[in-house]
Amino acid sequence: MKNTNPMTEDVWLVYDGECPVCKTYCKYIRIRDAVGKLHLVDARNSGELMDEITRAGLDIDQGMVLKFKGAIYYGPDAIHMLTLLSSPSGIFNRINYYVFRTNFGAKFFYPICKAFRTALLKLLGIKYIENLKQAR
Repeated sequence: MKNTNPMTEDVWLVYDGECPVCKTYCKYIRIRDAVGKLHLVDARNSGELMDEITRAGLDIDQGMVLKFKGAIYYGPDAIHMLTLLSSPSGIFNRINYYVFRTNFGAKFFYPICKAFRTALLKLLGIKYIENLKQAR
């Protein structure tokens, strides 16, 4: 469905579709209606946005990516921006807002979340995406 409100912009969130943490986060995150539509993009599927991320030298295994209004946000900046665009509905979004609403909170807590994700992927035997290695 195409966004027809000229005052809104769609949001693109690129995540690891095989990571249970990433999938759960994407399942519950909600953005405000006034912003636009949230498009979830599995980084394990090739496409124009993944090509753009790779050309920019961003390692998707080290951070999620958010694209909004033509700008690309990576890692803690991505989760911080997504939090600012999020709806306050539901307990998950309220907790997310409380933790990641400031740059300090995002830069402090994002590496902790990323370390948990890394350990979980290793425990479950899920391989990294390695988008930068594939580009060589």
